Amino acid sequence: MTITLAHYLILGAILFAVGVFGFFLNRRNLIILLMSIELILLAANFNFVSFSTWFGDMSGQVFVFFILTVAAAEAAIGLAILVLLFRNLNTINVEELDQLKG
Repeated sequence: MTITLAHYLILGAILFAVGVFGFFLNRRNLIILLMSIELILLAANFNFVSFSTWFGDMSGQVFVFFILTVAAAEAAIGLAILVLLFRNLNTINVEELDQLKG
């Protein structure tokens, strides 16, 4: 049995679906929301690498480095905001963070 491009795309779709379900089903915990966003970005990266490898073009793999840079910055800034909110409000429940409304 050989692994085809469809196998990679199905795995990427499963990762994307888990990330979307985690984002929409759990709207309370900020850590799980950040992890769901990371799963969505991971699914996109996996598809870029799959297409890049399958078609023999390196541009998809180069584009993944840019997405990883943005994901790392998003994770660092998101976790810093999360730590500050927890220190000030003693909660990470999204429904209780009504002070952020402008």
